[in-house]
Amino acid sequence: MHRPILEELLASLPGDNDPVRALLVGAHWTVVCSRGCGLASTVVGDRPHAHDKVRDVGRLHEKSARELAEYALSDIPLEASIGLAALNSLLPVDASRSVELNAAEVLAQRGAGKNVVLVGHFPFIEKVRQSVGNLWVLEQRPTGDEYPAEAATELIPQADVVALTASALINHTLDGLLALRRPDALVMLIGPSTPLSPLLFERGVDILSGSLVVDETAVLRTVGQGATYQQVEGAKRITLVKTDRT
Repeated sequence: MHRPILEELLASLPGDNDPVRALLVGAHWTVVCSRGCGLASTVVGDRPHAHDKVRDVGRLHEKSARELAEYALSDIPLEASIGLAALNSLLPVDASRSVELNAAEVLAQRGAGKNVVLVGHFPFIEKVRQSVGNLWVLEQRPTGDEYPAEAATELIPQADVVALTASALINHTLDGLLALRRPDALVMLIGPSTPLSPLLFERGVDILSGSLVVDETAVLRTVGQGATYQQVEGAKRITLVKTDRT
């Protein structure tokens, strides 16, 4: 039986003493720079602020990046956001293995005439909806024709293509969502929070569509000024595909 994915990712990280060179929690994105520079969605819990305090706030930069990555296991969403960004900052990324793929285009092409589940709200939803058979969008706080997260148990087993927001690592739902997929379904993990680790290919993911920071200064500047991902400068989209899914 597999360990939880987050635990496996943490166990796979290289080194133990990489310092945290920069840490910034922006309105939409969290950035941690250590060996590299990692992004993760900034997720804040819905309880009053006093109930979800970040441990050791003000001294996080004194921890090693490996220690900070352990925060990804926290049940406090903001701590988990910081932890995932730290984890991503430590992952070695082989950019030479990346391919030019747009997540929305893959969903539209591979989902043509088929059932597609999208977990998370993305700006390309309406574009994809026009190309696929059925598009079922699941959200923690659904609006319009979106489905609540609880509908995953009914909808994911029916899907030919499953696209999961990497924020599912922050709220610790990824393992459960992957367990619902059909063996023949195409599974994508998408969004800048995505750990670009081949380990995820062993756990049922076929396509990893994430982000690679190429200019730390620009990323820190724009994220610190409240940038949405479309406004973030210094990061580029990068996609890795499982060998037998090319």
